[in-house]
Amino acid sequence: MGSDLLTLALCGDVMLGRGVDQILPRPGDPRLCEPYAGDARGYVILAEETSGTIPRPVGFDWPWGDALSVLRETAPDVRVVNLETAVTRSGDVAPGKSVHYRMNPENLPGLLVTRPDVCVLANNHVLDFGERGLVETLDVLARAGLRTAGAGRDEEEAWRPAVVQAGAGRRVLVFAFGMPSSGSPPDWAAGPGRPGVAYVPAPSPERAAEIGERVRRARRPGGSGDAGDAGDADTVVASVHWGSNWGYEVPRDHIRFAHILIDSGVDVVHGHSSHHPRPVERYGDGLVLYGCGDLIDDYEGIPGYEEYRDELRLLYLVTLGDGAPPRLRMVPLRARRMRLERAGREDAEWLAAMLDRTGRRLGSRVGLGADGMLALRAG
Repeated sequence: MGSDLLTLALCGDVMLGRGVDQILPRPGDPRLCEPYAGDARGYVILAEETSGTIPRPVGFDWPWGDALSVLRETAPDVRVVNLETAVTRSGDVAPGKSVHYRMNPENLPGLLVTRPDVCVLANNHVLDFGERGLVETLDVLARAGLRTAGAGRDEEEAWRPAVVQAGAGRRVLVFAFGMPSSGSPPDWAAGPGRPGVAYVPAPSPERAAEIGERVRRARRPGGSGDAGDAGDADTVVASVHWGSNWGYEVPRDHIRFAHILIDSGVDVVHGHSSHHPRPVERYGDGLVLYGCGDLIDDYEGIPGYEEYRDELRLLYLVTLGDGAPPRLRMVPLRARRMRLERAGREDAEWLAAMLDRTGRRLGSRVGLGADGMLALRAG
């Protein structure tokens, strides 16, 4: 690949709290305030009954499993994760929610092992343990040298994009925000002097245009739609937590919203919230990932949605540059014993067929290559 190419590694929800936190070397308080579970270790037992014994405590690299070797082999320039858990010891359980995710700050090496460049926090779990829990999360991540986007101590900080230097004169800007369709409560919105998330009440054209204006103000000349030296171009990712947990249908207002963002200069719309992958789309000069699915969680053995094969996961590799449309490759993985493994050929074929079938309304075709990766075919 040429030196002007840039590869982003993107994924959906990374939930290192609750049951996952309990198998790591320094588990926090396992007590839960859930209607059906009072102890986080119950999720570990459920996973073991489903997939086999988990050798507790595991190493910090255990949840990532084979994803770490994938990252070493593909060597992406920038890594972005949606960190869907508070990193706190706070006991201020958010009222009105039935599920609360928390990981012990002493287990942060379980995140650092993957060397993320940006942790997106605009989701429906980062305030599960109140404003105190959010502020501690921000402090813990900052002390570890991690950039964040989508949440802050006030509205200005929550909406500020994370900026990653990606080679000589090149930057990646990551804007992040959440919507009520993902379960994010309206009172979690950051305000003047109030901690919270960057909150978008609805996927309306007006809101998309407002975000587009933020992009235009922040992006350095030479980015999408501008003349200038490509080496000085800014790549822009809009990371959005939206939509329901289950189902393949992409709402029309989500499609319209994503298209306005791309028309406004966003290169990649990075959608998440669904527990399984949703369709992808190449639109104009940009790429839309409507729902990346979970990457790490503690859901093994929870019944009810087997048709979606949510044990199958994808790691998304987006390559931009050379004046060509974005190139998308997807690495198929499988969760077993709370650890990611490379998916077998049959599972990879199932994922490719599902994305190909569900993406046809968007004009998207997905195939499985000889290298075992899924790829968005040229339209």
